[in-house]
Amino acid sequence: MGLPGIDFPGFGTGLVIRRSDGKILLYKRMKPPEAGHWNIVGGKVDHMEQSADAARREAEEETGLSIGPVTFLGVCEQRIEADRQHWISMLYVTEDFRGEPTLTEPDKLSDFGWFSTDALPSPLSVFTQEAVRLLERS
Repeated sequence: MGLPGIDFPGFGTGLVIRRSDGKILLYKRMKPPEAGHWNIVGGKVDHMEQSADAARREAEEETGLSIGPVTFLGVCEQRIEADRQHWISMLYVTEDFRGEPTLTEPDKLSDFGWFSTDALPSPLSVFTQEAVRLLERS
C-alpha cells in the first residue's frame, strides 16, 4: 500500500494559531519531514475527515489548547527533497482558542513559542513559510 508523503503524495492540514497581539504559535519538529524546523501545528487528514476538522484535531492534540472555528487560508504543496516527501496541505487560521499551549507530544516536538511574523525563528518549514505568506496576504 505504501506511506502517504513518501510513496505517494500525502494529504495534510495545518493551522496557524494567532493571538490577539498577532503572534503565532510555532513548534520545533523532531522527525521528518523537516526535522529541526519550526512549524505551525498540523498533520495528516484521516479518510473521510474534513480538512478543517483535521486541522482543529491535530492542533488540539499537539498543543493541549481547545480550538474554536477555523478559517481557510489556502493550499500548500510541499516537495521536501531532503526527506523525499511530498505533501499537499490545506491551511487554516484561528484566533479562537482557550488554554495555554504545552508540549503534549515530546516524542515529536521539542520546543514551542509565540513569534511575531516579522521575527520568526530559523529554520522555518516550507509549510510554515507558505502559511505566513498567505496570512500576510489575507
